[in-house]
Amino acid sequence: MGADRRYAYGAAAGLLGDLLLGDPRRGHPVAVFGRAAGAVERVLWRDHRGWGALHALVCAGGAVALGSVASRAVRTSPAASVALTGAATWAVVGGTSLVREARGIGRALEAGDVEAARVRLPHLCGRDPQALDADGIARAVVESVAENTSDAVVGALVWGAVGGVPGLLGFRAVNTLDAMVGHRSPRYRRYGWASARLDDLAGWPGARLTAVLAALAGPDPRGAVRAWRADAAKHPSPNAGPVEASFAGALGVRLGGTLSYGGRVEQRPVLNPEGRDVTTRDVERAVRLSRRVSWLALGVTVAARLVATRLVAKGRTS
Repeated sequence: MGADRRYAYGAAAGLLGDLLLGDPRRGHPVAVFGRAAGAVERVLWRDHRGWGALHALVCAGGAVALGSVASRAVRTSPAASVALTGAATWAVVGGTSLVREARGIGRALEAGDVEAARVRLPHLCGRDPQALDADGIARAVVESVAENTSDAVVGALVWGAVGGVPGLLGFRAVNTLDAMVGHRSPRYRRYGWASARLDDLAGWPGARLTAVLAALAGPDPRGAVRAWRADAAKHPSPNAGPVEASFAGALGVRLGGTLSYGGRVEQRPVLNPEGRDVTTRDVERAVRLSRRVSWLALGVTVAARLVATRLVAKGRTS
């Protein structure tokens, strides 16, 4: 069994495992990595970009190295290689947890329990829930579902197709580092700069693929493409912009506007201004679109890896 087929079977098994099992309640590998990265930060932290770059190199490089060692250890066994890829895929994708949290908030909103929705919202995103009404919470959920479809699923599958298990682990390490130190607080403005820029780079292909697939899988493909082309560049994030704009156009809603993070109010550009306001029922529509995009991404990335492997093999024999 070739390496491309091993990856295909393993990635499919891992995504199915996430669908059936979700994330473990305790001892999640990403949480273990986060604790390790926190320990490295305690040793290296200086208010300096260079030290922050070293932190990103040590942590992300360590994850890639671990994946490389593990992959080499099982390369002679097809079954073990498939199992390792499946376990790595299951560990790094988070589609089921994303869906579970979004639907939990959606159910609370549908029941009219806005306070319960506010309590759950911080599990999904960093917004200030007390400043939001029901529709504001629903908009926050739809935006988070869109962005995290790329960050928690599609981006990992892209880098898995490129680099196998090391690519999977490396992408999740970079994404986790950005969440830990990539924000512009006084402590991390310099130290987290490298992690934030590395996350922008790593997330670029996955975000564009997510936007394309949202347009293909959504109820309004033309609206998705129109919003992506017109509004994505207005977003302050180079990767969240295309994804959120495509989701907004596909679902026919407006995203963006006034946001509140940690007591700081931001005025974001409106994405798909021709759309309507987000309502509670759009949470489930966004979740279903996210699921379709995730499975399409698996098919596209696996197919791309198979084709690339065949072309490389053909080039070597010609």
